[in-house]
Amino acid sequence: MSAMSEVWRQENSPTLGAEKSILLQQNIRRPWPKTRKNVTGCLGFIKRQLFRVGDDWYFLFILGVLMALISFALDFTVVKLLKAHRWLFEQLEDSNLLQYISWTVYPIAMTTFSTGFSQCVSPQSGGSGIPELKTILTGVLLEEYLTMKNLGAKVVGLTCSLAAGSTIFLGKVGPFVHISSMIATYLGRIRTTVTRDYENKNKQYEMLVAAAAVGVASCFGAPISGVLFSVEVMSSHFAVRNYWRGFFAATCGAFVFRLLAVFNSEQETIIALFKTKFKVDFPFDLPETFIFIVLGIICGLLSCVYLSCQRWLVGYIRRNAFILKLVAAEKAVYSGLVTLLLASITFPGSLGQFMACRLTMKELLSSLFDHRSWGVLSQNATLDIQARVDPDNLWIEWCHPSFTFFGTLLFFLFMKFWMLILATTMPMPAGYFMPVLIYGAVIGRLVGEVVAVIFPNGIKSEGVLNPIIPGGYALAGAAAFSGAVTHTLSTALLVFELTGQMAHFLPVLLAVLVANAIAQKFQPSFYDGTIIVKKLPYLPKIRSVDIGSYNVTVEEFMNTNIMCLDKSFNYTDILRLVTSRSDAVYPVVENSESMVLVGSVQRNEVVKFLQAQRDEKCGKEQLQLKEGDINLWEKCHIDPVSLQLSPSTSLHQAHKLFDLLVLQHMFVSSAGKVIGFVSRNELKKVIEDLTNGRSPVKM
Repeated sequence: MSAMSEVWRQENSPTLGAEKSILLQQNIRRPWPKTRKNVTGCLGFIKRQLFRVGDDWYFLFILGVLMALISFALDFTVVKLLKAHRWLFEQLEDSNLLQYISWTVYPIAMTTFSTGFSQCVSPQSGGSGIPELKTILTGVLLEEYLTMKNLGAKVVGLTCSLAAGSTIFLGKVGPFVHISSMIATYLGRIRTTVTRDYENKNKQYEMLVAAAAVGVASCFGAPISGVLFSVEVMSSHFAVRNYWRGFFAATCGAFVFRLLAVFNSEQETIIALFKTKFKVDFPFDLPETFIFIVLGIICGLLSCVYLSCQRWLVGYIRRNAFILKLVAAEKAVYSGLVTLLLASITFPGSLGQFMACRLTMKELLSSLFDHRSWGVLSQNATLDIQARVDPDNLWIEWCHPSFTFFGTLLFFLFMKFWMLILATTMPMPAGYFMPVLIYGAVIGRLVGEVVAVIFPNGIKSEGVLNPIIPGGYALAGAAAFSGAVTHTLSTALLVFELTGQMAHFLPVLLAVLVANAIAQKFQPSFYDGTIIVKKLPYLPKIRSVDIGSYNVTVEEFMNTNIMCLDKSFNYTDILRLVTSRSDAVYPVVENSESMVLVGSVQRNEVVKFLQAQRDEKCGKEQLQLKEGDINLWEKCHIDPVSLQLSPSTSLHQAHKLFDLLVLQHMFVSSAGKVIGFVSRNELKKVIEDLTNGRSPVKM
């Protein structure tokens, strides 16, 4: 007995020690118990009162403020780097060779480091980010895309890409939408931890949609157009309840972003990012409306050519063996070579003097929005090449002594067309909205200056002569071309928020509508084109009613190669089915004869169940399993099938269900019997077949 007592005491001594420690901790006297109780109660009361209005608003506010801080810090850093580069270039004015070296080596170093760093830390950080985010919002999970590691790579890489300057001609809108979505995802996880609420997919979707609005608003200080941009670009269906969330977060981000500029003494008060001086009384005459419509047609046609060429070049790089090998193995080297070519062309001592290449992206847009006619200004000014950029007379950079500003504008349009397309192939974090906005402003400025030459005294309407304002045409061109490239109308409102001008609302909106009508008829948007080239799992739109899509039914393209789980299956039958098919979801039927659909089960659930059964049986050394040994249906969660397709369901109805409910697959049943299924792959294939004139084929 004594030996047994000793063994029992040794086995239970840790437990007894733990119980003794717990009792001692409970007897510890803590100071001020009433005070601590009151403080805890007050904190709990404050938390309940704060969360009574909804915890979403606090996290949306934090999202807006964080994005504003990141945007301001990034802009502050980029401006300092660009000023240092310009100072170095101007100090070397005595040596053309040294100026060329400083002009080329600096952007090469920036783009090479941006590409190398971002690809090393997170390969998913390259590019704009909007096409991938659109894919995620359709319910497709892209690994490593919304991680904090990707966030760091995106911020650092984008800073270096923007610091390369107008030589590379890239922006930051797309990456900021990506950055905002990553921060929103992280804040959503914090919200789940703080509120101790379950992870809600709908909440994640709402935060990502609001993040897209914040990303645009924190770039331009334009909350209204930011929300509308997120509605048009990011989601095919937008819930009305998300309007408040998007506007609240975007307003917070835009307000803090503009407030930081005041605190940094950049501005005296909160004003528009690009202040203009258009006259408000008669900004345009009625006959000019037809000219704005013609401008919209020009922007729409050029956008179609641009989108087609850009998609062809990206596809060609993916098909060309040599370039593909270079891009795959040495991405940083590829970016460096492209930058060397672009920097050599834009060198102010060579062709760059005909493209106003000494101006930054912001200075380019400010000069194009100038309300004064360059033809009048050039008659009263000395057009000698200045050693340094005059910030008060940026328009002089467009006026070369031997090359009129008409020539520089045309040369800019020709050269930047293919240079921008080439720059979009570099695998580094960069945005492509700001470049097309400037490109459209150049188109509008050229048209406006031509009209000003044709009507030097203005257009006479009702006996009154009103002068032509070329800056108004630049405004319309920027909105029309960028809207046509992205298939959005919110660009019309964006240019008004950027400039603080609403006088040209009607002609700008007309130009945007006309350009969009042409672009949407002939080409997919820039982001949809990128999705097509990258072959992302995104559900395409049914673009035209002339392809006979309304006569196509589910029976014509559904997948009939389907294997079902029978309720009477034993371990061996289930194992044989799982190892022979790699479907993500298996339909569950009553029996193999009736094929009556009763539900569906996820593959990972079945695999976990089989592994658990195998471990349990191996532990008991029972390798022979009978039908009654297991019951899959009691241990696996079977989802009820609430939505089913009929063989007679039309293609448009099926597409709308997949798009609206963010579905990945649906079973097809007839009289309760499962006869096939339709996934996004089948829908995508039938839409592509119809677009290319082929008949749908049942799989």
